[in-house]
Amino acid sequence: MSMTCYQEIICPNCGSNHIIKAGTSAKGIQRYRCQNQDCTTKSFMQKYAYKAYEQGVKKQVVEMAINGSGIRDTARVLKISKNTVIATLKKKKRRLST
Repeated sequence: MSMTCYQEIICPNCGSNHIIKAGTSAKGIQRYRCQNQDCTTKSFMQKYAYKAYEQGVKKQVVEMAINGSGIRDTARVLKISKNTVIATLKKKKRRLST
């Protein structure tokens, strides 16, 4: 007799559990899509190949910059590329100026 174990997948944006599978990434990681019509998330993964894609990392980059952390320091602490830190800060600056 074998027992099957299920893991509940929850949307990181809206918290809904109405999720369907949506294929795999190029690295073979399962993608999911939220079925909640009010949710803005198109697709997401449980575990990302790159740390910079995880939820909340871009917000941390901006907060560290506001608190005076340098680009290299931010990249080292968050374990992401310094080029990603620079690109994130440029995008945030562009959004604030418009």
